[in-house]
Amino acid sequence: MSENQAPSSQRSSQCDMAQRTWEASNNIEQVDEIYKYNASEQSNIQAARPWEKNPHFFKDIKISALALLKMNMHARSGGNLEVMGMLLGKVDASTMIVMDSFALPVEGTETRVNAQDQAYEYMAAYTESAKQIGRKENVIGWYHSHPAYGCWLSGIDVDTQMLNQQFQEPFVAIVIDPIRTISAGKVNLGAFRTYPKGYKPSDEGPSEYQSIPLNKIEDFGVHCKAYYSLEVSYFKSTLDNKLLDSLWNKYWLNTLSSSTLLTNARYTTEQISDLSEKLEHADKQLTRGGNYYLGLDSLDKRSEDKLSKATKDCCKTTIESIHGLISQILKDDLFNKVSNISTEE
Repeated sequence: MSENQAPSSQRSSQCDMAQRTWEASNNIEQVDEIYKYNASEQSNIQAARPWEKNPHFFKDIKISALALLKMNMHARSGGNLEVMGMLLGKVDASTMIVMDSFALPVEGTETRVNAQDQAYEYMAAYTESAKQIGRKENVIGWYHSHPAYGCWLSGIDVDTQMLNQQFQEPFVAIVIDPIRTISAGKVNLGAFRTYPKGYKPSDEGPSEYQSIPLNKIEDFGVHCKAYYSLEVSYFKSTLDNKLLDSLWNKYWLNTLSSSTLLTNARYTTEQISDLSEKLEHADKQLTRGGNYYLGLDSLDKRSEDKLSKATKDCCKTTIESIHGLISQILKDDLFNKVSNISTEE
């Protein structure tokens, strides 16, 4: 009996350790005060509408670990298809707080997701049911996935978010990349707000670099000045632990039973293909400029920048593949060799 219990106890311990590692990787803080809802305070903020005077009013967003895990699981279930859902929460000064999230029944493709009448009816019914059981938070945004092409807003996303900010303020857009999340082992997520039409933001410093596929670069470049990103942090409460444990067991099972090398085989191939195209573009630019004969000192800045980004993309793809291989070796040692030893005994 003790022999049967040992592997079960070991798996439970490994599951707990994996959950703690996931929370540490995403810097999830434990707080309880944030869950208190002050209706009059929220009404005063709505009446004042400070975001109308300052297009850059909201600077931070805090997301509950529960909402984060639910969004991640939903995005992951969509595979290479985009999925969509809504965010419930409140605001505190210039910080947006996401308390929960829920999925919407929408039709998604590999490049876009569209909400139909059925989705809007579902959203209305969900929020009404939430009010009936004492959930006072309002819908404060939406989330959707960008499988394998990063966290940013496309032209369609910008139009959608801009429309929502006109009629449902305060409102935020969250983008999550489930494919890159699996590869990196850390949630790949971004939160964004759009500027009003005609507003020209001041030149900001360079944002954190992210790899954009060549076929998406134009769409990214055209609209990247139409919105800004919020600083993201995560939190949980002591009461969240039970719900997180329940959800985590399912997430952990899916993680253990899958191989990132197999799951992300298509993504890795596309990354290498995209990298090859980027290098070809840089090579053509260099050849046209005659820089092969002038030496590296004469490289123009644009060509040098493209080569630098291609190098970063190459390193990122290599590291993620190595992590996937190490993960499979560890799983093999952990499960196959342990079971063989117990059988021999």
